[in-house]
Amino acid sequence: MSPRPSPRVGVATVVAASTLLAALAGCSPAPPLADDPLPSSPSKSASPTPSGAPASPPAPTGGPRTPAGSPTPAAKAPARAPVRYAFPVDGNASYGRTHSLYPASDIFAACGAVARSPVDGVVLELSLVDRFVKAAPDGAHRGGLFVSIRGADNVRYYSAHLSQVGAGMAPGVTVRAGDPIGLVGKTGNANNVCHVHFALSPVCHGTGDWWHRRGVVFPWPYLDSWKAGGQRSPAAAIATWQRASGCASTAP
Repeated sequence: MSPRPSPRVGVATVVAASTLLAALAGCSPAPPLADDPLPSSPSKSASPTPSGAPASPPAPTGGPRTPAGSPTPAAKAPARAPVRYAFPVDGNASYGRTHSLYPASDIFAACGAVARSPVDGVVLELSLVDRFVKAAPDGAHRGGLFVSIRGADNVRYYSAHLSQVGAGMAPGVTVRAGDPIGLVGKTGNANNVCHVHFALSPVCHGTGDWWHRRGVVFPWPYLDSWKAGGQRSPAAAIATWQRASGCASTAP
C-alpha cells in the first residue's frame, strides 16, 4: 500500500500562521513580502500634489498673497505734517502796508518785547554784533542784530533790529512756529525806534545775500492772517517771484 502524500502548504497559509504566532507572542507583525500589493499611506500633514503640477508656495504671513509676476506695491510715504505759522512779535504790535525802497514790514512794538519764529524751520543765519555805522551805511549791516530762518516751506524769514538774539540760537538749530528767537530793539539802521524789520524772500544763496534777505514780497497779507490765528502761506508768492526774477549773485 502506497504512503499518503503530505498536504501542500501554500505561502499565504505560512504568512497567516506566522502573523498569528507573532501576535500571540506580543511582537509586531512581520513586514509584508516584497510582492504584497499594500499601498503606502500618505502623510496626514502633506497635501497630495497632482502629478506634473508644481507645488504652490505658502502664502506670506502678515497679509494677502501677491499673484506671481505682479509687482510688489510700494509702501506709502508718511504724510508730511503741515507747516505752522505764528505772528512774529508779542504784545501790542502794529505794522503798515508800505515800506521804503523794497517790500518788507516794520512791526512796531515795545522795546524788549519777545520776537518769535514765524514758522517751523531751521536757523539759517544770524548776527550777534551790531556793525552798522550811520556815517558809512553798509547794506549788509543795516539789520543790526538779526535772525534768518529757512522755513519748512522753503521761504526765508528775516527778523532784524533786535536788541538781543535768543540764547541757543545758532545756524542749524531747529525752531518751531512761536519759539522765542530774541527781543525787539533798535540796532542797525532802526532810526532809534524799537521795531522788527520783517521780510520774506527765497532762500537763494542762504547766507550773505542781504539784498534778497531784506525782502522781495510784502509780508502784510500773511501778518494779517497770522495775527488773526490763520495759517496763510507765502510759499506760492515767493516761488512765483523767484521764477520771474531769479537770484542775483551781487547786490543791485
